[in-house]
Amino acid sequence: MLKEKLESLIEEISAIANGVAEDNKVELVHVEILRSKRDSVLRVFIDKPEGVTLEDCTNFSHKIEEVLDARDIVPGTYTLEISSPGIERQLYSVADFSRFDGELSKVSLTKELEGQKNFVGYIRGVNGSTISFEDRSKGIVEFDHSEIKKANLKIDLGKELKGGKAKKK
Repeated sequence: MLKEKLESLIEEISAIANGVAEDNKVELVHVEILRSKRDSVLRVFIDKPEGVTLEDCTNFSHKIEEVLDARDIVPGTYTLEISSPGIERQLYSVADFSRFDGELSKVSLTKELEGQKNFVGYIRGVNGSTISFEDRSKGIVEFDHSEIKKANLKIDLGKELKGGKAKKK
């Protein structure tokens, strides 16, 4: 499948998944399609503040499957997977960085910034598409969201052991 067609399909499925997510009172985090020679895997990640349950995933799966099958959107055979993004969830959008401001995370950039591509520290703010990040070794660095190769939350053991939130400066 051509990249443009795949992106268009993901957009269409995301729009459907957003509606199903609203109806089920969960947040749509991300949609991805993994292709193989035989079939595809359609992964949909959902979340909610208190965490998603197996029941949330099951309900979401049944509802979205009804719509996808009725509209016959996904070509060929596919496996549908619905899950939580996990405790070290990936950060996909600028909105994710805003939502998790102050949280411990790891960011990998597409190109070096101050001699470094990988940063571990705390999200310190978002201004437009510019992310302010407090790296453990470099201090405060800023980069545009478009320069991010991958980003995800990290378990903050200090926070977990104390049972509180990470400190914001």
